[in-house]
Amino acid sequence: QIVSDVDSVTVAGHTPNRHPSASWVSLFCQPSHVRGGWTYFMTNHVRGVLYVGVTAKLADRVAQHRRGEGSEFCRKYRLHRLVLAEWHDEIDDAIRREKQLKAWKRAWKIELIEQSNPTWRDLSGEFAD
Repeated sequence: QIVSDVDSVTVAGHTPNRHPSASWVSLFCQPSHVRGGWTYFMTNHVRGVLYVGVTAKLADRVAQHRRGEGSEFCRKYRLHRLVLAEWHDEIDDAIRREKQLKAWKRAWKIELIEQSNPTWRDLSGEFAD
């Protein structure tokens, strides 16, 4: 499910299900027993370099990126801005989605981000570690 401010997004024929009306904090702070995972986009600035990742613990992973840990690519291009996150009930679904997103054209990725986060604001400030 895409975490965003927009009610409906369709990009390249994909319309993800959205979490109905949960707060950002409840979405990002999933209990440790949850078997799902996140796909997410990091960038350095509006329409900048894009990184697509997958993780079970989004807040922890974003913190790693900000410290320059875990991803050589994110460290090299200083990708510290979380611009999109999608929740998946099963980690295998998140992994499949990550692979799908990585295969997308850059224009499709930008369209997906801009439909749910048109100002490319950093979403990481919307939740607590």
